[in-house]
Amino acid sequence: MIHFRTLLPEDAEGVAAVERESFPTPWSREDFWREASNDFACYIVALEDAEIIGFGGCWISFEEAQVTNIALTSAQRGRGLGKDLMTRLMCAAAARGAERMTLEVRPSNTPALRLYEGLGFAAIGVRKKYYQDNDEDAILMWHTKLKEFANERCAGKTDARD
Repeated sequence: MIHFRTLLPEDAEGVAAVERESFPTPWSREDFWREASNDFACYIVALEDAEIIGFGGCWISFEEAQVTNIALTSAQRGRGLGKDLMTRLMCAAAARGAERMTLEVRPSNTPALRLYEGLGFAAIGVRKKYYQDNDEDAILMWHTKLKEFANERCAGKTDARD
């Protein structure tokens, strides 16, 4: 059974393993350990039994949330779990006062683009040569109605737990 909860410092290695599997320039275990105690950070982990199978995070500053990363193990992709994880992250950010959320995504990551568009994000610009591993551009996306989203879809999902 899959359940969700807030990132704890002891999750750092498991989250870093998912990060390494998912991204060409991954964050380190130490980065996630620090994020677990960062008052401006909001991270949710997805677990199957006791194994971390995904995570999502953002930084919250005043009314804005900036998605830092969201990832699932390759075995979990394509099952709808990304939508549930992202929804929970959006709900948690709204519960902490965020009214808007922003993120960057690779144009080549069409599954992520579809996910974000389906959750109400809109492309508003391009960051040229944003990704250091291959100089790929980033599509900048915003969700400007996070409170409305939360009112409609977040009942029981604001604390990241099932």
